Amino acid sequence: MKLYHHPLSGNAHRARLFLSLLGLPHELVEVDLMAGAHKRPEFLTLNPFGQVPVLEDDGIVIPDSVAILVYLAKKQGGGWLPEDAQGAAAVQRWLSVSTGDLAFGPAAARLITLLGARLNPDEVITRSHTLLARLEAHLDGRDWLVGTRPTIADIALYPYLYGAPEGNVDLAAYPRVRAFLARIEGLPGFVPFVRNKVGLFA
Repeated sequence: MKLYHHPLSGNAHRARLFLSLLGLPHELVEVDLMAGAHKRPEFLTLNPFGQVPVLEDDGIVIPDSVAILVYLAKKQGGGWLPEDAQGAAAVQRWLSVSTGDLAFGPAAARLITLLGARLNPDEVITRSHTLLARLEAHLDGRDWLVGTRPTIADIALYPYLYGAPEGNVDLAAYPRVRAFLARIEGLPGFVPFVRNKVGLFA
């Protein structure tokens, strides 16, 4: 397998983390986002949307981090994506959160500080804390987002929750969320997400 990624991309980290948790050998190919490599014709043949990550697996090309999580979970099994309708729907709910509330909250806040994204910091940080409060309540009495073991829902939320402080989103008021992150970090095969303390262009 070959994973096209960038180390500061939370979306790419989802895929890299899951590959590592599954113990799957893979080659990492860093895409130089600063040089615009993700917009060049050779990369656009892999993902016309010009985004990382992209997974290549024996001739099969899977763009998009959530699609990669689903692909690997279905291919490898092991309970990461429940087979029953209710369990699969519960996971899908959190996958939707990862591309909705999380993307427009903590991930967007991080884009402001790292890339100077032209977003309203107050609005983005407020959205972030709304999501965190909901997660804190959901995790009351739970170790994982769905069921009694980790699923791809947990993997999908991890990088941008962990990286939230880079966007000036303080996690101090959310002990259950912080404990949830620590549980993921304790899984065999965990690989850390790079926090960029000095700016993306450094």
